[in-house]
Amino acid sequence: MEQARQFVCHSCYSPVPSGHKFCGKCGASLESNVAQSSDYFGALQSPGRAKLILIKGAGVDGMSYHLNSEQHVAGRLDGPIVFADDDWLSPTHANFYYENNRLMVRDEDSLNGVFISVRHPLPVPSGTIFMAGEQVFRIETSAPVDESPEEDGTYFFSSPHQDSAFRVVQILEGGGDGMVVCAHENEVVIGREDSDMNFPNDPYISGQHVKIEFSDGILNIVDLESKNNTFVKIDREKELSHGDYLFLGRQLLRVEITE
Repeated sequence: MEQARQFVCHSCYSPVPSGHKFCGKCGASLESNVAQSSDYFGALQSPGRAKLILIKGAGVDGMSYHLNSEQHVAGRLDGPIVFADDDWLSPTHANFYYENNRLMVRDEDSLNGVFISVRHPLPVPSGTIFMAGEQVFRIETSAPVDESPEEDGTYFFSSPHQDSAFRVVQILEGGGDGMVVCAHENEVVIGREDSDMNFPNDPYISGQHVKIEFSDGILNIVDLESKNNTFVKIDREKELSHGDYLFLGRQLLRVEITE
């Protein structure tokens, strides 16, 4: 009890009785030993830095990954952000880093890529891959149709051709093509019901979830205020903003950036 009533000098580490302002051995002031206020004990997020919140995935929902360093590798095996049980993640999948005080994400040549939520109508090129609910799609501009006959003058027997600016191809697990729908009146709507492409058994897709439209020579992806958002696969790297959602494999994460 007597030892508990004593301070320890920060200079020579000698015990000093309570109430003394100076160390009796070295003469150092004890005022600097006294804490002026208490700090909250916990993981700190530096001003201007970001963190990732796990919304849904293999880990504990709500878990935070603080991005306080310059680079943060995420994947199935490597880096500080690891989801070891997600077989859709590459060993080294993505890297979160800062560039001119902006938070960026870069796809590290992963097999399945990084998907970012669509917050506004988004112009995209042909070949863009996107996700709605549990479905993954690819947008393709329609190739010119050769309607000429064979060398002997015989025409190939087929369904009547209708002009279409683009088509949407469902991508199945393993990489094969599933449902294919060509655009009529320059748009394709995807949803659970009353759409051009319907997925009634997908619990994460809204009634009418997303629209792909072709206007003035530009392809656009438009999320139709869906409950679970539409996600587009980034080409290589992308700047992230506060409130963005992204998929790495099966992990859904939200970006939070401090002011």
